[in-house]
Amino acid sequence: MRVEKTPQREALIRSAYEFAEIAHRGQKRKSGEEYIQHSLHTAMNIAHLGLGSKTIAAGLLHDVPEDTSVTLKEIEKTFGHEIAFLVDGVTKVGKIRLRGEKEEFYLENMRKMFLAMAADIRVVIIKLADRLHNMETLDALPENKRERIARETMEVFAPLANRLGIGDIKARLEDLAFKYLDHKNYEYVKDIAEKEFGLRKKSLEKTVEELRKELLKENIQVIEIYGRTKHFYRLFQKLQRHEMDIDKIYDLAGIRVIVPEVADCYETLGVVHRKYHPLVGRIKDYISLPKPNGYQSIHTTVFGPDGKIMEIQIRTQKMHDEAEFGIAAHWVYTEKSKDWMSFLKFGKMNRKFSGEELNWVKQLREWQTDLGKDDTEFMEGLKIEFFKNHIFAFTPRGDVIDLPEDATPIDFAYKVHSEIGHRAMGAKADGKMVTLDYKIRNGNVIEIITSKEHKNPSRDWLKFVHTTLAKTHIKRALKKDGLL
Repeated sequence: MRVEKTPQREALIRSAYEFAEIAHRGQKRKSGEEYIQHSLHTAMNIAHLGLGSKTIAAGLLHDVPEDTSVTLKEIEKTFGHEIAFLVDGVTKVGKIRLRGEKEEFYLENMRKMFLAMAADIRVVIIKLADRLHNMETLDALPENKRERIARETMEVFAPLANRLGIGDIKARLEDLAFKYLDHKNYEYVKDIAEKEFGLRKKSLEKTVEELRKELLKENIQVIEIYGRTKHFYRLFQKLQRHEMDIDKIYDLAGIRVIVPEVADCYETLGVVHRKYHPLVGRIKDYISLPKPNGYQSIHTTVFGPDGKIMEIQIRTQKMHDEAEFGIAAHWVYTEKSKDWMSFLKFGKMNRKFSGEELNWVKQLREWQTDLGKDDTEFMEGLKIEFFKNHIFAFTPRGDVIDLPEDATPIDFAYKVHSEIGHRAMGAKADGKMVTLDYKIRNGNVIEIITSKEHKNPSRDWLKFVHTTLAKTHIKRALKKDGLL
């Protein structure tokens, strides 16, 4: 992603590189390369996401206080408080071992990391950029360390990149970890993907040219159109769901079309369906109903040239940048605002930019306040709400409520308002009565039936609610009335 270059930004980045190069001079990594190469690759990963010069500078400097004789105070004196704050945050997060020998240490370390993230998300983005290069050079480490780091990457860092909406880093981390955690299946999937993509290459190229001509006829501007293939780990997951039958995977290879405006996306969809027959039930409109991490695009599966089934994705440039670079893209698109810096830090998050994509960050802080030092409950909340897939449900008025899978009407009620939760007596899903432990499905319209006489939650609700928010409100009300 491109950001505006200025002499001041370039001077800052160059100065940080020279400072880091001198500090790390003479140090080598396990791979044998000069240590500054790791700092440089970390900074390049950050720049690829489109972040600003201060974050890039912090990426160049992130290992200096930990691995050299240069102190954080010297960094602050040279580069200012903000860059020193980011470097210090990365240093602290780097000291956290996410896989301790004892479960209680693991829980505490997880909490420290995510609260560090909630204080300033840039700290964790730098850490993701750092982890990506470490994974790319993992061969240099002993086998036992490779397995531990790969598992940590798959269980913590890839889901974290996903929750931030950074699809590019998520996919690369998953593929790199997959290689070390399940090498046999990695090679098997890699061979299948390369063979199948080779067979479909001509068909993809033909489709690209045919669509380009059709869109030109309709005066639809095309920013970019190209063939794409699925990442190995994602393909493996799909193969597992389809009995390892590659013929049942329709989106192994496909076409991505990038156009200027939302209206162009829907016009392009019409052109695609006039040219190629769509596969029934395989049209997904993530523009009108985005995924919880903010992902937007239209997906349609069609019978392309020679009857080959392929997926076509249609999106705007902004949607594409946000799909690849996630929350970082929001910063670039809002940078011209005077308030854009407040978007970066939870503590000063301004209403203009504090939409659903950052609500989960706010939840982390609320959980810490509500739960105190209860590591087990905090971790349970993370396991359910942070790592699991999310679904969308609607209020009767059409408001979108974001929930984890297996959430119930009681979870829904407390997400709307604590009083609605306390007074819940029954629920309807799509107009039909359902039980209070009903598992909400994606797209359900949920109506909560309340009673003014009913003021307290039931203790039995704790047996089936899934969200930490609901559990906290229920327990608080029960304790207040001496029922818990």
